[in-house]
Amino acid sequence: MASSLTCAGLVWASLSFLCAAASCVGFFMPYWLWGSQLGKPVSFGTFRRCSYPVHDERRQAMVMVEECGRYASFQGIPSAEWRVCAVVTGLGCGLLLLVALTALMGCCVSELISTAVGRVAGGIQFLGGQCEAGWAYYCTGAGSAGALLLCPWLACFSGRRRKQNPH
Repeated sequence: MASSLTCAGLVWASLSFLCAAASCVGFFMPYWLWGSQLGKPVSFGTFRRCSYPVHDERRQAMVMVEECGRYASFQGIPSAEWRVCAVVTGLGCGLLLLVALTALMGCCVSELISTAVGRVAGGIQFLGGQCEAGWAYYCTGAGSAGALLLCPWLACFSGRRRKQNPH
């Protein structure tokens, strides 16, 4: 199979995939912020949480539910700012995945990634990497930083120059 990528393009495709994967794993995990409540460890992320208080009607007291899960609804996310963070980070992860999968396809498909396509993909990664403290927060941040700083630069050198066909 012919590749449309240069050596820098192969590094870019690999790094793009790793950055997208790190960002997505961090986005989906509920370990962005850690703390304790009612003597129990709690953590939460953009749309998931672990260990949360509920009102127990029988005891007329707050009890901790010690399990992880999604918020019951989008409106159940604690604040408007946190909901915006969930949407923007999710969109950023989607953009990073789109570019990473396109870059990986460029490893196997000739003439898929040209210099111009590589530059556009780098621009998309730059936008996706801007969207962003537990390990999941740092994982998302590291993926975003790689997508923001390294991948756009490598993308500029990823495509092979197209040969001009004389007419």
